[in-house]
Amino acid sequence: MEPGNGTKISEFLLLGLSQALELQSLIYGLFLSMYLITVFGNLLIILAISSDSHLHTPMYFFLCNLSLVDICFTSTTVPKMLWNIQTQSKAITYEGCITQMCFFILFAVLDNFILTVMAYDRFVAICHPLHYTVIMNHWLCGLLVLVSWIMCALHSLLESLMVMRLSFCSDLEIPHFFCELNQVLQLACSDTSLNNIVMYFSAGLLGVGPLAGILYSYSKIISSIRGIPSAQGKYKAFSTCASHLSVVSLFYSTILGVYLSSAASHNAHSSATASVMYTVVTPMLNPFIYSLRNKDIKKALQRLLGR
Repeated sequence: MEPGNGTKISEFLLLGLSQALELQSLIYGLFLSMYLITVFGNLLIILAISSDSHLHTPMYFFLCNLSLVDICFTSTTVPKMLWNIQTQSKAITYEGCITQMCFFILFAVLDNFILTVMAYDRFVAICHPLHYTVIMNHWLCGLLVLVSWIMCALHSLLESLMVMRLSFCSDLEIPHFFCELNQVLQLACSDTSLNNIVMYFSAGLLGVGPLAGILYSYSKIISSIRGIPSAQGKYKAFSTCASHLSVVSLFYSTILGVYLSSAASHNAHSSATASVMYTVVTPMLNPFIYSLRNKDIKKALQRLLGR
């Protein structure tokens, strides 16, 4: 692996969460369990919604998309990590690393966009209930998801192409369990200033922008709920947002926790360990949050499993 441009690099080395041999079996079992729970849990949500005609509404259409994105999001990182532990190898090909990075960025940002669209759906349902079915029609719901996919795909493609133009030196060890964009940039020998500008600008536009949209939606929702005269009416209105608000809080708190802690400690290993929260734990918990706090999902799951 001699210095040169990216096309001459054959592979990177993923150091993983720990290099201690005695911990590999524990890490393998833990991550395999979490991955299977994530896949089957989100798949059950998709099947329950698809099989129940009462759940063919905008809110559950977006939830179905969120579950699909969570499955894909986790599948970009965990299977490769499990394979490396199983084969006792740390290698990932250059092409595989770029591909993993591309899909990781795609589904991470898409997760954010779907949560924003779901917040808008709740905003319309509570603040404009009489016009809900007119505003949130099938055409608009499909368009919102399609635009989200296109924007995220273009962004991930841009970031990947920007990395492919870089040159890498002989030190190709990534102190992470997947090809994280920032960690890969730190291995480059060539100037990464343009990459950093694009990365931080994108983080502000595609990260802070949707968060601002979610906060605005919920500020309007809270204002509308406060105007409801009865306590029962307030509870009923808020209960339709409780699951989504829990998922949003979990998603953003884990991401902020990862990057704030890594910025404070400047420790790549600590960052890799903390990133498990939003890459693996959050997608695993989402089905539980929606199934435990939603009576319609509970009934649909009971009918599905009863069959």
